[in-house]
Amino acid sequence: MKNSRIILSGKTKNMLADNMVPIIFIAFTLLGFAVARGVPMSFFLTELSGRFYRNGFLVLSLIIPVVAGLGLNFGIVVGAMSAQLALIIVRYFFIEGFGGLLLCFAISTPIAAFFGYLTGKLYNKTRGQEMIASLIVGFFANGIYQFLLLFAVGVIIPVPATHPMIKTDGVGVRMTVDMGSLKYSLESVLEVSFVWAVLVVSILYLAYMLCKYLRAKQMPLAVSGGKYSFVGMAALVLCIAISLISIITNNSLMTVKRIPVLTIALIAMLAVFTKLIMKTKLGQDFRSIGQSQHIAQTNGIDVDKTRIIAVIISTVLAAWGQLIYLQNMGTLNTYGAHNQIGMFSVAALLVGGASVSKATVKHAFAGTLLFNSMFIMSPEIGQALFGQAILGEYFRTFMVYGVIGLALGLYVWNANRKAGLTLDPDTVETRTSI
Repeated sequence: MKNSRIILSGKTKNMLADNMVPIIFIAFTLLGFAVARGVPMSFFLTELSGRFYRNGFLVLSLIIPVVAGLGLNFGIVVGAMSAQLALIIVRYFFIEGFGGLLLCFAISTPIAAFFGYLTGKLYNKTRGQEMIASLIVGFFANGIYQFLLLFAVGVIIPVPATHPMIKTDGVGVRMTVDMGSLKYSLESVLEVSFVWAVLVVSILYLAYMLCKYLRAKQMPLAVSGGKYSFVGMAALVLCIAISLISIITNNSLMTVKRIPVLTIALIAMLAVFTKLIMKTKLGQDFRSIGQSQHIAQTNGIDVDKTRIIAVIISTVLAAWGQLIYLQNMGTLNTYGAHNQIGMFSVAALLVGGASVSKATVKHAFAGTLLFNSMFIMSPEIGQALFGQAILGEYFRTFMVYGVIGLALGLYVWNANRKAGLTLDPDTVETRTSI
């Protein structure tokens, strides 16, 4: 009995240590609701859902490099800049609407793939220091990007000075570019009510879980690798009940911003793609390289080529994610829109419970929701506790860099702790013989 309690206590400690960052952010969000009592749930859900549509694709683009052993790819800013170059080209020729956005996707893809290839080649030269290299890549690419748009446009690349995108002296692109009808071009295709969408999705998902239960003739008790649990079914039933009550009473939840179906579909397709690619030969190669490059090499896997493919996929996905982000924002900050993309996306992934060596779709979704919950509640907490919402804005920046440092520190600490609990078989054999 005593041994079982010790084992249970050890498992609890391991769980707390592995999920320390998500626990902190959940506590922070609950604190926000406790101290800032005037925050309507409809306002919170509107802000949270809007930020999820905007950032979810970008966070998902980080998963494959982590699986492939490249760590946290801060270099996705290269993909973001590729997307902005494509957007500037499309806006220069006044191509509008959904067709213009599709053209942005088409133009940004080869640009991002080319720069992803170069970035992957660099990572192979800086093996073991990929995260530092990715930061430097971002700074270097930003310098080239600014040189191109501040000096080359108008001097090397001839453009008319009367064009609304070009500065009045005829050299360089303006600080802010109007996106015209590219703004909300994904959202405007089809939108549905938030509450109705939650109701329909919850019913369908609950039906799917029940079918799995009836086929298995038993109910798993824990969530592990996508397995279903009583807790998950109870949460779905709760969502269904709340949705029905909101529809019948027409309460404030009915005012939550409508869901852009196409944006959600793109995020869902990327999540499915990420899961499916891991079941292919390429995905297994990613996993093998992430676990041990030496063993993967001895098994005939071209390690360098596979790592480059992982970086190219991540960079292209980041370019697409940046286009989704910008069309949702509605304006392009030419020289600043990409600056924090890498930091914020990495921080969101870490908040979901991911680490340098492990990341899943679940981590990306949970992290995006929790990280943006912090962004929403920070000004409210600052206003409630100190009478100044601006303090919450400062706290946001502190949390972005703080969570990255904390997550990396916890990763090293957990790795050392687990290594200390593992005995080397050779050492055990030597001690036994002695």
